[in-house]
Amino acid sequence: MKLDQIAQLLHAEVEVPEHARGDEQAEIRRVAKIEDAGDGDITFLANPKYAKHLPSTQATAVIVGRAVSFPRDAPPGPRPVLLHVDDPYVSFLKILLVYSPQQPPVPAGVHPSAVIHPSALIGADVRIGAWAVIGERCTVGEGSIIGHGVVLGDGVSVGARTLLYHSVVVREGCRIGDRVIIQPGAVIGSDGFGFAPRADGTFEKIPQLGIVVIEDDVEIGANCTIDRATLGETCVRKGAKLDNLIQIAHNVVVGQHTVIAAQTGVAGSTKIGAGCMIGGQVGFVGHIEIADRTKIGAQSGIHKSITKPGETYFGYPAAPYREAFRMYGALPQLSELVATVRELKRKVALLEEELRRQAT
Repeated sequence: MKLDQIAQLLHAEVEVPEHARGDEQAEIRRVAKIEDAGDGDITFLANPKYAKHLPSTQATAVIVGRAVSFPRDAPPGPRPVLLHVDDPYVSFLKILLVYSPQQPPVPAGVHPSAVIHPSALIGADVRIGAWAVIGERCTVGEGSIIGHGVVLGDGVSVGARTLLYHSVVVREGCRIGDRVIIQPGAVIGSDGFGFAPRADGTFEKIPQLGIVVIEDDVEIGANCTIDRATLGETCVRKGAKLDNLIQIAHNVVVGQHTVIAAQTGVAGSTKIGAGCMIGGQVGFVGHIEIADRTKIGAQSGIHKSITKPGETYFGYPAAPYREAFRMYGALPQLSELVATVRELKRKVALLEEELRRQAT
């Protein structure tokens, strides 16, 4: 693909510097990382941490922001052509899909080993992989892909152009929207963790009678577990993105366009607002509410509701990030402070003893 064709696709402004390694008619053969790119490669610069590679990269072209230019102190020598765009990362993803288009995980049609109940309604152009099981009264929308070994329990509905990768399990009655992506091994609609203590110290299982609803344009990572509600619905709202190995408990609501990183756990009946950003290994207690646009740092422990939108929290237990950073900044001084307090207590005790002697 010629560089000028790529520029046209990205609506990019082309800068051909003096002693450029190529020109607008250069042939681009592949995409690569900025530090590894060579002749005929195109790469991108979005993270400032990688700006140091711009003068030295061997790429023919680099996708950069509108305001990016070569450093004045850059060493002389051949330089790449710059393609200036509004968002280098998004533009690079477009080119990546051109050079490495994604292939469907299963071939067209229905594999002969798939087990599909006669009452199931399968839309047009649906792909169903080997050993998939589709239960009674299920519906699968047009253009969806059901991977190898997927199990859809009775009464499950899957929307249009949704992709369920291999070994996904969606239990009975749950609803999956349009354009949803669920990565391998995820379990949707497992029983919530509900047990009532008996007088003898044992536990009786509480029936989990609700369902899970995954709205449109959600992505769920590998080996996530989303529990069905005790009553009603556990819900992941439109556009939310869940990383791998996340636990969502019964009756939780995850708001629209919220993103959650790996190994986070959300206890029952917690409601997370829209547009939140949650780091990895965050833990939420149950029955709390998190305001819209909240940001939570990795490994934080959320022990109570956050009611003010747009705040950033960090720590265990979590606190507003400025307060948390002050507390964590003081931690390295604790051993010295403890020694100082002990010394002061010793001196006070000596003074008190001296005062007693003088009094007698």
